[in-house]
Amino acid sequence: MSQMKWALLIVAATAVVGCTKKETPPPAAEEAAAVEKEKPAVVAVEPILPLPSSVDVNMDKVLLGRSLYHDTILSGDGTVACVTCHSLDHGGAEPRKTSTGIAGQIGPINSPTVLNSGYNFVQFWDGRAKDLQEQAAGPVTNPIEMGANWDEVVGRLKKNKEYASDFAKLYEDGVTQANTTDAIAEYEKSLITPSRFDKFLLGDENAITDAEKQGYATFKEVGCTACHTGINVGGTMFQKMGLVKDYFAGRGTPLTDADMGRFNVSKNPAEKHFFKVPSLRNIELTPPYLHDGSQSTLEGTVKIMGTYQLGRDLTDAQVNSIVTFLKSLTGELPAHAKPGS
Repeated sequence: MSQMKWALLIVAATAVVGCTKKETPPPAAEEAAAVEKEKPAVVAVEPILPLPSSVDVNMDKVLLGRSLYHDTILSGDGTVACVTCHSLDHGGAEPRKTSTGIAGQIGPINSPTVLNSGYNFVQFWDGRAKDLQEQAAGPVTNPIEMGANWDEVVGRLKKNKEYASDFAKLYEDGVTQANTTDAIAEYEKSLITPSRFDKFLLGDENAITDAEKQGYATFKEVGCTACHTGINVGGTMFQKMGLVKDYFAGRGTPLTDADMGRFNVSKNPAEKHFFKVPSLRNIELTPPYLHDGSQSTLEGTVKIMGTYQLGRDLTDAQVNSIVTFLKSLTGELPAHAKPGS
């Protein structure tokens, strides 16, 4: 074969090899990396959901409800209002072990916070009210709380020119029990308190500190989120007080009717000592703690919960870490919350 033919054959072979090399699929590792890059990012599912920045309410009803919430006109002797036991300056709860009603009567249970209460699945510790409107009606006629009756309350409101005018603008039938509790419920629905932790849940990594992040991790690791979950960090279920160990025996004081919890409503023996799991939002602001108001500090409360609900002897480091996280749940009242704002 001549030199020219050999040269032509070599050129042709080189061209074939070059074309073949360009069509060779990428190595398996490169292909896998490309596929992985195309996958959508996996978003971690958190047991706690963020509060919205606002809630849909009728603001005229909210302002009427605000007036009613702060007015002693709803009580039998004109000395007690909703705010008496649900102080906005105390995280929507009260600074007392248990409530004080008309004539200085001492109630049987610690008042839970009203803040963010629209996200509870039922109202009151024992769940006897299905919603905020039903909850608003109860204390008015309770003889050791507000000690009034609704006919008298409606009569007083009708005689008040300002209230009569406000109700007439908002409700076709003016002042009624149903309309009064509707306005109070609308106001309470509006009392949401977004916190720094909500900003963190929404993607702002700098909204909480590293210590608070570690506290949240500890909160999840030890099992607190078995009950304290959802948008209100609680308020989604009933749970037995003393789930794994007898709380009331450990407390060492006689049982009260209030200690029976859900049983008082259902009369089901299996629901003795069951209570609505409380919200942990703004918990930093609401001592004393538990349904019986027996704990004065968050640290003591977390320790108690570890022992009786989780069956764990939490270390001081774990307790302090969890408390650090809980303080990140403290939010801000909406601008309209207090009278005059």
